[in-house]
Amino acid sequence: MNSKNQTIVVTGGAGFIGSHFVKYLLKERDRYNVINVDALSYAADLNRLKEIENDSRYSFVKADVRNVKELEEAFSRDVDAVVHFAAETHVDNSIETPSLFADVNVKGTLNLLNIVREKKIKKYIHISTDEVYGEIEEGAFHEDSPFQPNSPYSASKASADFFVRAYMRTYNLPAIIVRPCNNYGPWQYPEKFIPVASCKLLNDEKIPVYAKGLNRREWLYVEDCARAVETILEKGVIGEAYNLGSGVEKKNIDIARAIVKILGKTNDSIEFVKDRPGHDFRYALNSSKISKLGWQTRMNFEEGLENTVNWYKNTMMNNIKA
Repeated sequence: MNSKNQTIVVTGGAGFIGSHFVKYLLKERDRYNVINVDALSYAADLNRLKEIENDSRYSFVKADVRNVKELEEAFSRDVDAVVHFAAETHVDNSIETPSLFADVNVKGTLNLLNIVREKKIKKYIHISTDEVYGEIEEGAFHEDSPFQPNSPYSASKASADFFVRAYMRTYNLPAIIVRPCNNYGPWQYPEKFIPVASCKLLNDEKIPVYAKGLNRREWLYVEDCARAVETILEKGVIGEAYNLGSGVEKKNIDIARAIVKILGKTNDSIEFVKDRPGHDFRYALNSSKISKLGWQTRMNFEEGLENTVNWYKNTMMNNIKA
């Protein structure tokens, strides 16, 4: 590794967003060394990182954020910053096993905060979610909007945010919180809506859509998210939180119909299923704060969706793990 570069620990770097972030740092920038820390749970896949695995600035440590001894291995060398993506993220899973989400998302974050404090690391970037705010009928959430989490997943992420805030205030820990909206793009594990819909249709099955499909989400292409997190790493103000949205808001039913069209199917391929318990109706973020740092989205939603759906099509044709 280049000792002159900044050394960044990225937790969850084999996950969906984390892997795109790791690749962005190493492919688009020459000033970083990256230590990828991942437990390699069901949704992680080191194949996402094949193109950079032999880069001399990259290393991998298999470690679970719940295990302090495993984590400490990643911090055996000098580290300049930590970007914490590692988390359990699927809302449906959180409804089934809420205690797992408390263990990983809250206790795991607490373990990491203690290491950052002990090692006197210069910067900690905490990746949260727009779901901590709950739902909003009109307008958009600002960074100081109150938290009203409505699922065990969002409750665990809100709790982690509060611990980060407490460590900033109590221990003067140099942290920044990032709250992204729904990410989409290639190589997302097929449990989230867009990959599920794509894979179902490619298997000649129907797309399951909760209730009437009128729930609205804001959608951000994963590479735009990776660029935004690096912008915050470089230019973000310690002690602040940043919403990370695209301004692109879509109903679930409209997303389903768009995927049907891309794959040349008919709307008969959509079936409505019983709604998820506690399902938030609408999220929307005011992202003017991060725009002042010079970041903006690059990917057009229609193009990004087509790229994503076609990636799953090509992946399934070549029998690669989605």
